[in-house]
Amino acid sequence: MVNLKVGSIYKSMENLNNNYCVIMAGGIGSRFWPMSTPENPKQFLDVLGIGKSLLQMTYDRLLNICPKENVYILTNEDYAGIVAKQLPDLKSDQILCEPMRKNTAPCIAYAAAKIYEMNPLARMVVAPSDHLIMQEDRFKANLMVALEQAEQNRIATLGIAPTRPDTGYGYIEFNASANVMPGESTPVLQFREKPNLSTAQEFLNAGNFYWNSGIFVWKAEQILDALKAFQPKLHELFCKDLSKYNTAEEQDFVNSAFVACEDISIDFAVMEHAKNVDVVLATFDWSDLGTWGSLYSHFEADSNGNAVVGNAVKMVDSENCLVHFPNHKNALIQGVKNAIIVESNNTLMIINMEDEQKIKEYMKMFS
Repeated sequence: MVNLKVGSIYKSMENLNNNYCVIMAGGIGSRFWPMSTPENPKQFLDVLGIGKSLLQMTYDRLLNICPKENVYILTNEDYAGIVAKQLPDLKSDQILCEPMRKNTAPCIAYAAAKIYEMNPLARMVVAPSDHLIMQEDRFKANLMVALEQAEQNRIATLGIAPTRPDTGYGYIEFNASANVMPGESTPVLQFREKPNLSTAQEFLNAGNFYWNSGIFVWKAEQILDALKAFQPKLHELFCKDLSKYNTAEEQDFVNSAFVACEDISIDFAVMEHAKNVDVVLATFDWSDLGTWGSLYSHFEADSNGNAVVGNAVKMVDSENCLVHFPNHKNALIQGVKNAIIVESNNTLMIINMEDEQKIKEYMKMFS
């Protein structure tokens, strides 16, 4: 267990030039249909109605951890133009393009190899682009603890205290007798796959299981060593010639590696095998915004429980609805309860809150 005062962490990490942040922004966000589409998925959308996309919010948040020239965006090649438009401060070589979707391990192997070739002392923060994080000062403090662990050749992840027996997340188990406090780091006993409801309730009752946030921190060298140990073929594909990185030959080299590599997540590839993994018990509010319903709790609802985005929406005799409309479109919603109502891309969706898991099924009716 680590019990470091924030001041000592900042002192040891005062040189942020060795910190690199990699934002993963290649998903298609199908559960946020009809607003999110394969051509313009949710990480590029202003789902909160505040004038910034989730990607832009993530980028701004991570500028507290590293200089802007050390931020890299991992995305599908189809989205490179959107990334460049939304983050104009980035240089073109900071947008890392995947030629195809092969899950998170190949993407991370690519980014780690490229960054290691530039700076063998690099520490990496890997974060999804579509999470909602409040209390950003706490987020920074938690990441600094993780970065300190990475400096000790540990692999770190941020764990989220569960608030309900959720079956949609993986869980991280740590020693119940470790007396670890929120904001501190402790060794991981094991990663647990998404459980059924009764098992999730057991995890919640036990108190020593946290949700896996998918935010990782490590040295570039350390994660490459782990890939070599546990996924030698993947490591060989991306690391057999580091001299290709940061040259005109990089993209062709990476494209060939993606064609040949396995489709595998970093959790299966490394995290479930490595013995030097720590979890930092996060102290900030967090949501992965995986569904419309997960967005509901982050809006201020009116006295009838309606959470509304859209300047021209009028609610009459309606209760407990999530409504998301463009500001320029008028809408009158009367007598509706417990529904998600979204208008986007010339499509109107009205669905019961309890049925939102069927959105992916329903959207196929329009393809």
